[in-house]
Amino acid sequence: MKIAISGKGGVGKTTLAGTLARLFARDGYNVLAIDADPSMNLGSSLGIKQLPKPVTEHRDLVQERAGMPMGMFKLNPKVDDVVQMCGCAGPDNVKLVVMGTVDTGGSGCMCPANAFVKALIRHVITREKDLVIMDMEAGIEHLGRGTARGVDAMIAVVEPGMRSIETVERIKKLGQEIGITNYLAVINKTNDPGPIKEKLDAIGIPILGTIPYDRNLVEADLTGRAPIDVGGPAVEAIKKIQKRLEDMFGQETKI
Repeated sequence: MKIAISGKGGVGKTTLAGTLARLFARDGYNVLAIDADPSMNLGSSLGIKQLPKPVTEHRDLVQERAGMPMGMFKLNPKVDDVVQMCGCAGPDNVKLVVMGTVDTGGSGCMCPANAFVKALIRHVITREKDLVIMDMEAGIEHLGRGTARGVDAMIAVVEPGMRSIETVERIKKLGQEIGITNYLAVINKTNDPGPIKEKLDAIGIPILGTIPYDRNLVEADLTGRAPIDVGGPAVEAIKKIQKRLEDMFGQETKI
């Protein structure tokens, strides 16, 4: 099972990604969590205190694998051992890899890092046998055509508000251009999903579940704990979402 989670910044996609990863691990899955968002907050949502060094900061490794003379770079560097080298294990034995940021506005010297990150994401989506949950930035820049075919579902997290809806529309449009066909939505921070559901129905994205506004998530953030370790209505709603995903995509990645 390979799941990419996206949405406008602040909608709760990292909370969903981290909690789903822990829940699947508790149900006996080998789970690999990929933090592909430049904000790099997935570790805290998982309950990992000591985060692994971001992949893009392993500069010698990136240059060795992806760099070439004269400012050129390899499009398909060796990455099959990077998860083991650059990741760490957290609570419930969830493995975490943090991609880090790429200075796309800089000089050509950053091209190897960009190629390396994209190759690594392509590998974990198309080759890894683990259940992969990827916390993405608001766009889908890390996914290419070959990678998209390996994604079982693109989950868009939506909160009440038109900017959130507009972001989901953009994600779907861009995703269709590279071959992603399965879109699902999770409505967050509301006890009345009706108005948002109408908008999503018009876009053509099925609703996977709704997460209510929950002050326990604020407490988790303020105390530096993972949402799943605090509990509350939001976590209970995510448990239902996890079960639906399991029913939809099977149990091939269980230990």
